[in-house]
Amino acid sequence: MRNYSPIDKLLLNLDTGLRTVFGQPVLTERPNPAEHLPDTELSEAERVLAGRLMRINHAGEVSAQGLYQGQALTARLPEVRGKMERAALEENDHLEWCERRAREMGTHVSYLNPLWYVGSLAIGAIAGAAGDKWSLGFVVETEHQVVKHLDEHLAQLPEHDQKSRAILEQMKDDEAHHATLALHAGGAPLPTPVKTLMGLVSKVMTRTAYWI
Repeated sequence: MRNYSPIDKLLLNLDTGLRTVFGQPVLTERPNPAEHLPDTELSEAERVLAGRLMRINHAGEVSAQGLYQGQALTARLPEVRGKMERAALEENDHLEWCERRAREMGTHVSYLNPLWYVGSLAIGAIAGAAGDKWSLGFVVETEHQVVKHLDEHLAQLPEHDQKSRAILEQMKDDEAHHATLALHAGGAPLPTPVKTLMGLVSKVMTRTAYWI
């Protein structure tokens, strides 16, 4: 297993950040869950709503990528870094799926994605530096909040928008799995004030990304 110098890690993280925000992220072997589903006729209002919801979820995945990369920088145990790196790859899948669907709906991804990434990178690095159990606990709580948001979006989507629905359902399964992995790896429950603050920050991001 190669040991990377601090400069190596910085350059790798810079590459990941640029790919996440401006380029093509590295994907896993998994297919897009909407790939083989038929297109359905959506009204203009339905297309606008679906596009904005996918923009929010794309922004959330940009944030998740920053979070995982920040934690991978400071996580102390190699097995913890490994779990986070695989989870980050799966978040890349979500990035690509959400961006493609948003484009299909005729809209753009959030113009504030660089801000979401850098802010989450800093939070992730702080969480990782606090210790692996707290870093993993942060993953658990983050993923639980993401699942809650996905449930809300699934309830808002037009019932016949099969493609967007398939993407969000797969994302929901993946996020729940990531939370379970982090919990079993030793994640500690976060204090209630931290959970509340995370929820407030998440609301700011989702409400802003809905429009910008």
